[in-house]
Amino acid sequence: MTRPAIVWLRRDLRLADQAAFVAAASAGPVIPVYVLDDDTPRHRKMGGASRWWLHHSLAALDADLRKLGSRLVLRRGAAADVLAELARETGAASVHCVRHYEPWWRNAEKALKEALPEGCALERHHGNYLMPPGSVTTGSGQPYKIYTPFWRALAQHMPPPEPLPAPKSLDAPKAWPKSDELADWKLLPTKPDWATGFAEEWTPGESGAAERVDAFVDKARHYEDRRNLPSIEGTSRLSPHLHFGEISPATVWHATMEAGGSVETFLKELVWRDYGQNVIAQYPDYGRANAREPFDAFPWRDADDPEVRREVEAWQQGRTGYPLVDAGMRQLWATGWMHNRVRMVAASFLIKHLLVDWRVGETWFWDTLVDADYGSNATNWQWTAGTGVDSNMFVRIMAPLTQSEKFDAAGYIRQWVPELADLSDSAIHDPEAAGKFIKGYPRKIIAHKQARERALAAYAAMKS
Repeated sequence: MTRPAIVWLRRDLRLADQAAFVAAASAGPVIPVYVLDDDTPRHRKMGGASRWWLHHSLAALDADLRKLGSRLVLRRGAAADVLAELARETGAASVHCVRHYEPWWRNAEKALKEALPEGCALERHHGNYLMPPGSVTTGSGQPYKIYTPFWRALAQHMPPPEPLPAPKSLDAPKAWPKSDELADWKLLPTKPDWATGFAEEWTPGESGAAERVDAFVDKARHYEDRRNLPSIEGTSRLSPHLHFGEISPATVWHATMEAGGSVETFLKELVWRDYGQNVIAQYPDYGRANAREPFDAFPWRDADDPEVRREVEAWQQGRTGYPLVDAGMRQLWATGWMHNRVRMVAASFLIKHLLVDWRVGETWFWDTLVDADYGSNATNWQWTAGTGVDSNMFVRIMAPLTQSEKFDAAGYIRQWVPELADLSDSAIHDPEAAGKFIKGYPRKIIAHKQARERALAAYAAMKS
């Protein structure tokens, strides 16, 4: 019998437009494998919200595979070691995977190539991004650091190739290797179960991703007008599906590109994902190291100070006294996701109002977001902090109260901060200024003017 091919799955949990499956299926029997690897990423292992999503996504993929006469094999440990042993155990001729660009996965791919038994090849494929990171370069052949010229250059190669169809069947190996039970991985929270609201919001898996795209296509033309309004459903909410690879960006591009209106603004958001990977390919430590070295001397407040810890906890719990910030942080806790405009406001508040190092917020989002993506998360936090290779200036300090009114967030606040629900549209953005002191809702941690002056003084101290 033809030797089997292993498909190593990570954040590419789909059958359609999945180059590793296509290549493996053309070679003979296929063994799809997911390795729960907490060893290789070390401190970057998946956070709690991502683990909830992973459990349901793996269950959905296994169900889809069984319809094709296949199944998903689950193993746990350091991926390179586990896969090399599995290749020896099954006599596999090859291991196919979609390339990943986080530094730990690049290391794992290198280690696996060296660990595989003789006669078993590692075959890596493109497919998680519109173009392979590092392939879009300047005239001198250098990778881009700034988003806008990156977008212009990448757009010259769009649309991407037509997505590949899902295989109609997959040949099974002569004998299936042993597999862990998904439930034994204990990916779901239990004591307490803080994810009770997740299932009402999300349907992980390839079919859930397809439904989300279908629901968004008719809205894509209005993206520019509605994406910044948290009180309406103006964004695609595709980010966790894209992060886990339940749908390819090429599929999303082709589904939406003819929508007209302001769909180009949405397509630019797809390119921002590519840009984030382009950045971490150049700066592997982007999630923990300032890209702008002067910020290494920035006088952040001491995160171990009890007062600072209390303020960070208030931010995490949505109890800052700033309704828009609080609504966003509560939405995050309840659903594992936050509206993009509110993410910027909440991040800016932690960094510039509370003067807390951006890495504290990046770590919190890593644990609580279902779409926690190393490239996008790090790029967004460094953009807000002014520390990134392409970033907002630190001295541009978002005013949460103004942002709330400007983007008509009253309905959003009523949904996520119900103690303020009875306030009028004019009062709900800043209850204190309107003379409304609601029992159970906190006063502002710090006044906006005071916070702004403190942040600018800290920036001046760094510059001097």
